[in-house]
Amino acid sequence: MSEKENEEKKDTPKNPFDEIQRQLQDMFANANINVMPAGFGFQQPGEPESREPEPPTPPADEKDPMDLIRKFFLKPRDIKDDLDRFVIRQDEAKRAMAVAVCDHYNHVRRCLENPDLAEKPYMKQNVLLLGPTGVGKTYLLRTLARLIGVPFAKADATKFSETGYVGHDVEDMVRDLVRMADDDVELAKYGIIYIDEIDKIAAASGGQGKDVSGKGVQTNLLKLMEETDVNLVSQTDMMGQMQAMMEMQRGGKAPARTMSTRHILFIVSGAFTGMGDIIRKRMNTNVIGFTSGMDADELDETRLLHHASTRDFVDYGYEPEFIGRLPVRVAFDHLSENDLLAILEQAEDNILSKYIEDFKGYGIDLTVDENALREIARRAESEKTGARGLMTVLESLLREFKYELPSTAVKELKLTAEMVLNPEKALRDLLGEHEHAQRDIHIQETVAFCARFEEQHGFRIKFHKKAAEAVAKIAEESGRTVHTVCERLFKDYPYGLKLIQNQSGKNTFSITPAMVRDPDKALSELIMKQYQANQKDEGS
Repeated sequence: MSEKENEEKKDTPKNPFDEIQRQLQDMFANANINVMPAGFGFQQPGEPESREPEPPTPPADEKDPMDLIRKFFLKPRDIKDDLDRFVIRQDEAKRAMAVAVCDHYNHVRRCLENPDLAEKPYMKQNVLLLGPTGVGKTYLLRTLARLIGVPFAKADATKFSETGYVGHDVEDMVRDLVRMADDDVELAKYGIIYIDEIDKIAAASGGQGKDVSGKGVQTNLLKLMEETDVNLVSQTDMMGQMQAMMEMQRGGKAPARTMSTRHILFIVSGAFTGMGDIIRKRMNTNVIGFTSGMDADELDETRLLHHASTRDFVDYGYEPEFIGRLPVRVAFDHLSENDLLAILEQAEDNILSKYIEDFKGYGIDLTVDENALREIARRAESEKTGARGLMTVLESLLREFKYELPSTAVKELKLTAEMVLNPEKALRDLLGEHEHAQRDIHIQETVAFCARFEEQHGFRIKFHKKAAEAVAKIAEESGRTVHTVCERLFKDYPYGLKLIQNQSGKNTFSITPAMVRDPDKALSELIMKQYQANQKDEGS
């Protein structure tokens, strides 16, 4: 090999990381500068090689997050019992998920105990979830990940492209998982990746037409779900490359560059609209003649998903190899009015508790009677968006109450079915009942304004009783808060009163009715009076 070829080979970087490092070294050398402090940047000429620092010793009371995986002890019933606290109904799905998760993490535990086992072929129990939106798929998985103690990353299949040049590379999900594990690569190896809207990458989306990138994305996902090593710093992520290089310089060794997906549990989900027609055709039935013996309820689109087979998924547009890597298939049921009512009444941390906390933040106690809960559930069911319909209904119902009540004397809100049916009238009636106390609330708010004024400007103001009543009247008539009224009336007072303070040393000022009627005139007169007093003192 010629000397020129040797030079070219020597200068050719092995990967983008090396290329960045070489370019930066050249830049620093050519510029004759050192932009990094000693011990942080590149090794300087003549400088001894730095010794690898000792790894930090974790505090004695800090738990190793890997312990929950190494000592995994949960049984399927344990997991379902925990899920029952948060997810209503979907018993078949919860049982199937509990078994799949226990089998997977028991295998992981055994592999950690016996590394030889990790080298043997093993088919992961990756999971495919089918069902309409709002039935609890994502919530169930987040609850599972929290229970097991593993990082959880969620992505939508629609954002991926076959090449990664448009949209995102499928390997970005693995990098996201590492970030969710606080950059603990060892922990991330055993996390859960959840891919939603997987039905959107079918090569033929329920007869809606071909998706030209679907097959390619399936192929790329297949590699991840099976087993592959993922570069943790994307070759198109220049900042990531730079950060990795800096970490190497600081730590004395390069951080982990790749991570295996061998023990990551993949869970995918989709609504699979149109799949019911494929299943009906296969089962040789239709909505007119029940030749298979299925009743009308079972012919519902959601119920038909319980009968989906591998052949149906292939007809829907999936590669056999791809669907074969998802051996656990679970169909979720549509949530009925009774299910939605149960969510409001029984599920821990349900959406209603969020609204109760929101009102509590304003000092208002929110309670909802049984008939009101039933009416909310009925309306949510008509939204056809599952549990998400509950938030839609509650937000529409309570928005005006949230807007009006925090500025009023109302401290208790009891929702009844009548209030749910006609919230506008209910709000008017409630405000009317407390109208007599509203003036007192406004007067109290002037005291709060004085406290904020002193905190911000360093001197005190006090309202005369008649002045406070005048401000309260303006607030009532204008529909504004006392805070807004005072800010507008007295916007120049911090500067004006400061002038008087500097001249007189006075630290407390009274807000009079005249100041409320014409704040600018009153302030000018006050400043002029102080000026004349100063002139008189100087003359004497």
